[in-house]
Amino acid sequence: MTNSHQFNFANSFFRQLPEGYQHITATPLTNSHLIAYSKCAASLLDLPDDYVHSKEFLQIFSGQKIPQGGHHIAQVYAGHQFGYFVEQLGDGRSIFVGEAVNHQQQRFDIHLKGAGQTPYSRMGDGRAVLRSSIREFLASEAMAALDIPTTRALCLIGSDERVYRESVETGAIMTRLASSHIRFGNFEYFFHKNDKEALNKLADYCIEHHFPDCANQKQPYLQMFKAIVKSTAMLIAKWQAVGFCHGVMNTDNMSIVGLTIDYGPFAFMDDYQPGFICNHSDHGGRYAYEQQPGVGLWNLNALAHSFSNWLSKAQLSEALALYEPILVQHYLELMRDKMGFSRATDDNQVRHLLATFLKLTNHDKVDYTLAFRYLNQVFANDSQNQQCQQFITLFSHTDGITQWLEQYRQALQQQDDCCIKRHQAMDLCNPLYILRNYLAQQAIEQSEQGNHQEITKLHNILTTPFNEQSGCEQYAKAAPDWGKNLEITCSS
Repeated sequence: MTNSHQFNFANSFFRQLPEGYQHITATPLTNSHLIAYSKCAASLLDLPDDYVHSKEFLQIFSGQKIPQGGHHIAQVYAGHQFGYFVEQLGDGRSIFVGEAVNHQQQRFDIHLKGAGQTPYSRMGDGRAVLRSSIREFLASEAMAALDIPTTRALCLIGSDERVYRESVETGAIMTRLASSHIRFGNFEYFFHKNDKEALNKLADYCIEHHFPDCANQKQPYLQMFKAIVKSTAMLIAKWQAVGFCHGVMNTDNMSIVGLTIDYGPFAFMDDYQPGFICNHSDHGGRYAYEQQPGVGLWNLNALAHSFSNWLSKAQLSEALALYEPILVQHYLELMRDKMGFSRATDDNQVRHLLATFLKLTNHDKVDYTLAFRYLNQVFANDSQNQQCQQFITLFSHTDGITQWLEQYRQALQQQDDCCIKRHQAMDLCNPLYILRNYLAQQAIEQSEQGNHQEITKLHNILTTPFNEQSGCEQYAKAAPDWGKNLEITCSS
């Protein structure tokens, strides 16, 4: 068995931006043990399977040991939380270990979530509970498998540590990987402190390491801001297409490189509801599913203020104006693919059919994921096949969906593509398996009793979400009524 691993740490952010970090000491959990890990995420760090089960791996990722070349530090940032500016936030329960470079020269920040107090814990204990750690571990890898930009989850470490929230829970550490952990809030922190030197260092660092194509352009800061606008628009279009709700889209939870970051009270929609709110604490629905595109633009406007030292109001407006058309166009492309239409199909026709379909789905409270997955069973020239009838039975008002199907089939008949190829393409963009809240809850409840097998099983299923998997039929079903109304909070 491999007993050690030599990480190739670059730690460029830590070395170039010392103003944004403080050295700390992690506080290891009591009786730590490995609960689960992602083989795919481990490969990003060139970690072999046998090393994952070694003593050193457990020591490093439970916070007991700092690997050679690594550091335990916490970063500071600010942010708008539910629309209100907070001048200092930061890594309250997340500890940076190092920026590892793999054999492909890809860089990944390694963070331990739940490894104890930091200077930014704000009276908190710096711990994460097993419940929320399981959810983030599963969600991170599920989103990656859906081809949605996201932080990754390397491993989940359990313990006997008692953590006090609304009730007494068990503490855990989840290791998060990301190409960058820089957030909108990093820029906001230095801008509102009027620390121009640190702000300039941050911007120049980002151009060098994350937006190198902007470096040699006439206006590198403008081009970087445009790139952030574009990646944010593309990300949120993907969220909307798959029915994902983040739950806490504060600016400190927004990545400058367009990653889904900070999984708290997130959810994949069960029944299609445009006004769906996944966060129990979001009483006003600020971060409801249908509000996410608008919130993305609001957050970019907040970030724009931090770029005002370099860019004029006209330049910022020029960049922000890119957001809506990029988001709308990318969303339309994704939904076109989900419905099996070729690029030649008229945009207005696609919009009309999509809008009507979603209206019917909302009216009849149809499962969003299954509605699109079963749509693949509709053949252009056959309205009587049994599989088509299975799709229709998702709807309680069959007259409306039957009329819609007539229009849908007519549109399909105008295409020249092969029916088999269309079905295969639709299956590749309409998942059969998503991380439904009730499935996560079942895994959590079993794990809290010491049985972690369901975490591993669910993780394995979610890493291949588009393929039917033998013996996993129950994981592809719509949520039971009790599972559609679970209250998810920010408490972790």
